Amino acid sequence: MQSLQIMQNIKCQLLDLWMDCAEKSIAAIEYLELFKGIVFQEFEIENVEFLNFEHDMLFPLTTSSEGCYLSNGIPYLSVAPYFEHRHQTPNLLVETLKGNFEFAGDVLVLHRDNSSISGILVLEETKLWKAFAQTPYVEELEKLLSDTVNMIKCNRKNTFEKKLNRELFEMTEIFHSTMDVNHILEAMIHGVKRIFPNFNSKLILSNDQDRRHIEDVFVFDYLLERPSTIEAFVSGETTIEQATDINHRLLNAPIIGKQGIYGVLQIFAPADYVFSSREKKFIQHLAQTSGNALENAKLYHQSHRLVSDLQLINETSQRLNMKLNKEEILSFLIKQLNKSFTPSAICFMLIENNEYQKANGTSSFFYEDEAKLYNTYITNHFENSVDPLFVADFENLVDQKVKFNSMMVVPIVIRENVQGYCAILHNEPYYFSFDSFKLMQSIIRHSSLAISNILLREQLQEMVDSDHLTKLYARKYLERYVENSMEDDDFGTFILCDIDNFKKINDTFGHQTGDYILKTIAEHLQQNIQNEGICARWGGEEMAIYLPNKELDITIEMVNRIIHMIPKVTTPSVTVSSGIAVWEKNSGITYQGLFQNADIALYEAKNSGKNRYCLFNAVNS
Repeated sequence: MQSLQIMQNIKCQLLDLWMDCAEKSIAAIEYLELFKGIVFQEFEIENVEFLNFEHDMLFPLTTSSEGCYLSNGIPYLSVAPYFEHRHQTPNLLVETLKGNFEFAGDVLVLHRDNSSISGILVLEETKLWKAFAQTPYVEELEKLLSDTVNMIKCNRKNTFEKKLNRELFEMTEIFHSTMDVNHILEAMIHGVKRIFPNFNSKLILSNDQDRRHIEDVFVFDYLLERPSTIEAFVSGETTIEQATDINHRLLNAPIIGKQGIYGVLQIFAPADYVFSSREKKFIQHLAQTSGNALENAKLYHQSHRLVSDLQLINETSQRLNMKLNKEEILSFLIKQLNKSFTPSAICFMLIENNEYQKANGTSSFFYEDEAKLYNTYITNHFENSVDPLFVADFENLVDQKVKFNSMMVVPIVIRENVQGYCAILHNEPYYFSFDSFKLMQSIIRHSSLAISNILLREQLQEMVDSDHLTKLYARKYLERYVENSMEDDDFGTFILCDIDNFKKINDTFGHQTGDYILKTIAEHLQQNIQNEGICARWGGEEMAIYLPNKELDITIEMVNRIIHMIPKVTTPSVTVSSGIAVWEKNSGITYQGLFQNADIALYEAKNSGKNRYCLFNAVNS
């Protein structure tokens, strides 16, 4: 009768416990504490432990967090003898459990509906319990506790699944309501944190994602990722790794869309945590749902970007078809590249006189010593290849700390030869997407033809404007230069120089020697006038010098210096005669008149003994 009363008391208390807790969610450990109060009241038992049966292991509830199996667990032992002989003490099981729980005196094996093990209740043995355990009511208690535990588990399972479904529904709503990649990524990260608040997690995405910084979102790098992460990314299958080096168990779920894999969701659990099948299915479903959302957002932005890129290329082509000079084209291109790619530094290099020269508009960084590393790397590449460069992390290539890590370089190819290049840099690694790289190639390749035409025009104009033998300006260029000066300047000086007895040099030493003398004189004339004016070959053995806004006394001093210098630098030694003419604003003199005056002065110098200069005097003339 006493055992029957005990059973009724336990039933009433378990019913009250269930009713009190039905409306609110409490932790499993709290259920155990409440049950301890019941068995203490009825049997004076102070020590109780519940071993939950999962994955062929018994996990002590008091050493695990809510729903997380953090201990190594106890290997499941067969309890068949216990079923057959309930009245006998299950010595083998109890003795084994005493290694973990010193108080172990008896056990109750709890079942699921299909008779599989649900868990084991380890009890301290007291006199009251010993007496009760000898009655048939112990099996009724075992059945009652099995039903109670199963109901609790079922309720908690339903609560957890509702939480998962609610979380997935809310994230799916966000995924379907936005085309912003960053919002999708943030929703995914925050959703995972709410489901697994005690675990760290991160998204590892392929490098064609938008580059706005988001916490716990990283770029996928084959050189740095763990093998299990790479396997998940490549195969599209979820992988779990026991990462002993970081004391964690890693779950890698691939983020999959209909057209590809966009990254991996990585969750860091404690080293001996076991992911349930429900958790794995939820994570896989979340990764797939977010993968579809990412893909749709990417396709949406890609379509807009393609339209924008085509507009940019069209605008660039239209501007390049206009009659722009080299500086105007490069200035326009630099503006377009800055607007499209927002680089930290930009550079245009063009080959002039077999050397790379920086074009106007190049960022100041490329004039610093630190830029030599980049320039050397790029020029070495283009010595053997015409292929563009796309570098995501420059530090990995040069094995040293650098200022800029991301780099895109496209050559300017003219007649299948590299004639220069455009380079854009950014301090962050993996900053430029592959789509950006393709767009830059398209812009520079469209521009190469225009730049080529300009360079050819400049070369042709240089041939027209220069004398082939002496490298001085040609007579036509000098005429334009003087006419412009007479419109803009206040005064100027025109000097005609003629080599004395030059025909005799050619007849005696040959035309090759004559040509050498012409080049020598031209070189020294240019050195003397420097940037104060221009020097041109007037024709035959005659050369001309024009000095804008240069005072007459300074001009005469320069001419005297030239006359005394020429015999010393020529072999065989020759002399020159010079005629000087001056003009002033509002004097009414034309270019033809200025030249005629200089020619008259030269004729006078020739007739008065040569190897001298004469200044045109209007009164004497």
